[in-house]
Amino acid sequence: MHKVDVEQARECLQDLIEEAMAGGEVLITRDRQPLVRLVPSVASPGRKERPFGSAKGLVHIADDFDAPLEDFQDYM
Repeated sequence: MHKVDVEQARECLQDLIEEAMAGGEVLITRDRQPLVRLVPSVASPGRKERPFGSAKGLVHIADDFDAPLEDFQDYM
């Protein structure tokens, strides 16, 4: 993460925006205290959209997922 003072950010804002759009993060500070974090938006042209169903086969749900837990047998 790139840290820059607010006065420096005013001078090179366009460069900081381009850095964020390339996937970086910029932290803008005042008196060494964080003010704003500049990050790319979801719709940035440099980011890929994840296609629907791209995680298919990566998630497994156990057959007994909704079975009562042994700890609660006394209450059943």
